[in-house]
Amino acid sequence: MTFNEGMQIDTSATSTSGGGGRVMAIGGGLGGLVIVVVALLLGVDPGTVLPAPQPGQAQQAQGPDISQCKTGADANKDPACRIIATSNSVDAVWSQLLKGYTRPNVHIFTGQVQTGCGGATMEVGPFYCPADKTAYFDTDFFQVLVDQFGSSGGPFAQEYVVAHEFGHHVQDLLGDIGRAQQGAQGALGNGVRTELQADCYAGIWAHYASTVNQKNGVPYLNPLTDKDIQDALSAASSVGDDSIQKESGTGKVNPESWTHGSSEQRQHWFTVGYQTGDMKRCDTYDATDLSNG
Repeated sequence: MTFNEGMQIDTSATSTSGGGGRVMAIGGGLGGLVIVVVALLLGVDPGTVLPAPQPGQAQQAQGPDISQCKTGADANKDPACRIIATSNSVDAVWSQLLKGYTRPNVHIFTGQVQTGCGGATMEVGPFYCPADKTAYFDTDFFQVLVDQFGSSGGPFAQEYVVAHEFGHHVQDLLGDIGRAQQGAQGALGNGVRTELQADCYAGIWAHYASTVNQKNGVPYLNPLTDKDIQDALSAASSVGDDSIQKESGTGKVNPESWTHGSSEQRQHWFTVGYQTGDMKRCDTYDATDLSNG
């Protein structure tokens, strides 16, 4: 999905930072990346898994320059601008759907970052931290999604990722996000159900995205195309637990260790949200069949 070139990007809720030098890799190299991604990709609270960056590990580097993010034309060219423009669109949709909605902060970082949930590095990928009501993004992750997990490189694949993290913010506002840590875990546990609901909420955004305008009447986004939907489904599939486990080296799929759901489940729940636009249809916690709703 491309942005209307005339839409105006609001960067007021966005901050940036950079941490260069050596970054922590659990296990080292690709193996470490996969371990972290299995635990945290598109998830919440990295502080429960990752140690905080140690003093002296990195020299400060400048974060992404978002001063150039002015219009939809910029969002169509630059990943950082696309993150911010997508967050503007998601905020506009949820402001209409959810009474009392308040937007989260957005932080775009490189290298490593300190959050209200603890320290995190670029290996984590995007995540939402309930403690500081902030969605964190490293734009380099989008290329990792393509190169190492086989996702489409289309813009809507990236926008799906942003909308998923905002889905966690919606869960936070509704008091549901803590359910991820309750009860059984694994393929049928609340951790997976929480992630699948965030996928469904991302689909809800996609359902309404091209119909919501800025206050000046300019649409945020152009209408979705079939390719846009395929890009989103490609991203959802590439970060399914079963797909990640198959690519992790052993090739074995272990549902007992799942944290986000299978590729099929992630695609299904995004589709439910996209086709219905109905939050009530995103009740993954009471679903008896997570692959069919």
